[in-house]
Amino acid sequence: MRSAWLDGGAVITPNPLAHALYADKRNLAEWSDVSRLVSWGLSEENAALLETGVPRTLQVTANNADELWQERRQWFFKPVAGYGSKGAYRGSKLTKGTFAQILESDYIAQAYVPPSERLVLVDGERRKLKVDARLYTYRGDLLLAAARLYQGQTTNFRTPGGGFAPILVD
Repeated sequence: MRSAWLDGGAVITPNPLAHALYADKRNLAEWSDVSRLVSWGLSEENAALLETGVPRTLQVTANNADELWQERRQWFFKPVAGYGSKGAYRGSKLTKGTFAQILESDYIAQAYVPPSERLVLVDGERRKLKVDARLYTYRGDLLLAAARLYQGQTTNFRTPGGGFAPILVD
């Protein structure tokens, strides 16, 4: 498959190079480290901009395991190669057994940022749902802006009144 992709005989999505550059969650640890970004030549202004948009992220290792366990309520744990909230855990919900499994796998810990919330009308009743905004792009162009409305620990499509919602841009 690799040969077919390299020779242009196959299309793989996500593109392996694009995935390595943009979707590998280990990159978040780099993007949230302002001093490292500045040492690499990024301007202070752009590093500060990234700091406002990328929550502090660390790779989970044996070296920081004790500290992460003690501070677990401040973190959200995500598998490096995960998607769609699979294998993601809010630190406040972690058991020691699950944390042990995290340590045996390839995970990041990201500072927990509470989701924004919106009131929606569901069956004539007002309900507060959490909001997760998504921007879908291709080659630098925005294709679609959408929100996901949900209840619970992670985004899902089972919430009554939840699912995708449009984001209207003027």
